[in-house]
Amino acid sequence: MRFPVRVEVRLRPGIADPQGAVLERALPALGFTSISGLKVGKSFRFDVEASDAKTASRLAEEMAQRLLANPVLEEAEVHLDQAR
Repeated sequence: MRFPVRVEVRLRPGIADPQGAVLERALPALGFTSISGLKVGKSFRFDVEASDAKTASRLAEEMAQRLLANPVLEEAEVHLDQAR
C-alpha cells in the first residue's frame, strides 16, 4: 500500500531563528501588526510503500530522524496524510 507522508521540521525550542526574526520584523511594514512568534521550518511530502500504516509511519520517522532533520538543532513531526 502507498501512504502519503508529511514531515514538518522546525528548530528546537531555544535555538535562534534568524529567518523568522527578519520576517517578523518586516510584517508591520506590510500592514500585519498582530503577528508574533513567527518561526521558519521545512515541510517534506512523499509517499511510502508499506504493508500497513504503522510500518509506513515507522519508516518515515526513521528517515526524518536520520536524514531530514538535524537532531541537534531541529525536531521532526511525522504525519500520515489522507490519500492525495
